[in-house]
Amino acid sequence: MPDTRFFKSAGPFKVSALAELSSSTIADQHFVDKDIIDVAPIESAGSDQVSFLDNPLYVGAFSKSNAGVCVVHPDKASHAPEGMVLLLSETPYLSYAKIASAFYPELDSIDKTADTAFVHPTAVIGKKSTIKPGVVIGARAEIGSQCEIGANCVIGPGVILGDQCKIGPAVSIQYALIGDRVRIFAGARIGEAGFGFASSESGHFTVPQLGRVIIGDETEIGANTTIDRGSAADTKIGKGCRIDNLVQIGHNVILGNGCIVVAQVGISGSTELDDFVVVGGQVGFTGHLKIGKGVQIAAQSGVMNDLPAGEKYSGSPAVPMRQWMQQAAMLRSIGRKKVRKDG
Repeated sequence: MPDTRFFKSAGPFKVSALAELSSSTIADQHFVDKDIIDVAPIESAGSDQVSFLDNPLYVGAFSKSNAGVCVVHPDKASHAPEGMVLLLSETPYLSYAKIASAFYPELDSIDKTADTAFVHPTAVIGKKSTIKPGVVIGARAEIGSQCEIGANCVIGPGVILGDQCKIGPAVSIQYALIGDRVRIFAGARIGEAGFGFASSESGHFTVPQLGRVIIGDETEIGANTTIDRGSAADTKIGKGCRIDNLVQIGHNVILGNGCIVVAQVGISGSTELDDFVVVGGQVGFTGHLKIGKGVQIAAQSGVMNDLPAGEKYSGSPAVPMRQWMQQAAMLRSIGRKKVRKDG
């Protein structure tokens, strides 16, 4: 059960309400009025809690679970222990996410600006927005309605945030236009100067970075991630993207809608990812590449060439997944032969 010092449950909910919230079907209608007080992991859930099964690796734990209710795909329902109420869903994890959000909703914003915050007289703060202690908001900045700006954030001059944005503590945002319902986690740096310089025998001369960062609606940006502003054109992040912690996005990079970028990825300047690209952890991109729609790239790959749409890639340099698996098998075979020969 979540620690009540940090999380406050909105429960209980009846099974019928959970089914409606999660767009799932109750396997046994006799239990529609059963009260459920909280969510919990499959291994530790009790008779008055709800859990879920999505990963087949946890079927064994599911079959022994004491959860009162579990969201599960119909194909796995036969593994349920006796007495468990099942909510049948084609997408169990999504259904569970909706249930967990009902138990633990985002707190409503309130109209409050901390005494220790500095808001420039020309800045505009929308209704029901909360500005926490230590925040600095620069001249001509515009903060939408129902936003929350975390402690010690710096919002630079001219920055625009849409409605219902939630900015974690110690975030800095400058030279940026940000859409509605965007969430930026602690310590992120949005709009810093890109890595641009001209070199000569006498040294390196910094090139002014004159673009912006534009972030689409409903995107989330993880803790300590950095997104550089454009050098002349803009850096653009599409709608509904999910960017993990510790990601570096260089100047003029473009991400399409719905992209997923996992932790410690580095994307060099002017590379473009089309819609719904998925990038595993610690992937590195060289600059000026074009990555096609729906491409999936395995963790720790090195991308050095354009990648056409709809394929899976792995390795460094990244190649189609099937080719990489053949290469890996060949290397293992060579290694075994060498061990036998040396032995």
